[in-house]
Amino acid sequence: MTVDERRAWEIVLAHIEDDLLGGRLKPGDRLPGERALATELGVGRSSVREAIRVLEVLGLVRTNVGSGPTAGAIIVALPGGGMSALMRLQVAAQGFPVADIVKTRLVLETAVAAELADAVLSAALLHPDRRDPDLGRCAQLLDAMDAPGLSEDEFLTLDAAFHLSLAEACGNQVVIATMAGLRSAIEGYVRAGVERLASWPDTSARLRAEHRGILAAIEAADPTGAHDLVHAHISGYYAETRLTPASR
Repeated sequence: MTVDERRAWEIVLAHIEDDLLGGRLKPGDRLPGERALATELGVGRSSVREAIRVLEVLGLVRTNVGSGPTAGAIIVALPGGGMSALMRLQVAAQGFPVADIVKTRLVLETAVAAELADAVLSAALLHPDRRDPDLGRCAQLLDAMDAPGLSEDEFLTLDAAFHLSLAEACGNQVVIATMAGLRSAIEGYVRAGVERLASWPDTSARLRAEHRGILAAIEAADPTGAHDLVHAHISGYYAETRLTPASR
């Protein structure tokens, strides 16, 4: 199976899982560097970083920035449950009905947005000089989506990363792992919907504006507004593409 046939970061995950289960990697070992893994697997370094981020969420690796003998990603656990469960979810998700994926996204992502807005409010009340949680990566991804000349595929990859970044900012490990496991299925349905759009430029402009609105509502500590905007954003796209009726 080629890299084109599967999401690149899944290729990296599968490779590392094989090494862990085969005993070629064990707790205490360090993963090869980003450049080495990217070259070996024929993927981009960003895909390697994404896979390592998922591994860290699952508690299988710990990463240290910088240089020297302690830098990089070190194996801290074997995939007795977390990673194997994630991989099984990724495989199973390819056959899930689109309506079920949409409903799951609505439950998870609206709750994430509302919880983030609540966290911002709590931080503002308890620590007026601090604006937790850290939404910097979310904002960076939105800026990246504003870059001129993005292809549909590039835009939708950033779109998926933005939605996952909200879950990561929320910090709920179960939600993060679930979103990561469903990511390929979500991207697949979203990409399938592009062909049904009357105008990709119009829709992508609307999606950019909706993303900004969601982040603004979170930063404004508006849980209800953030919840409703995410619900409208997800259900609206699927209604527009006619992949499934808009949820009420």
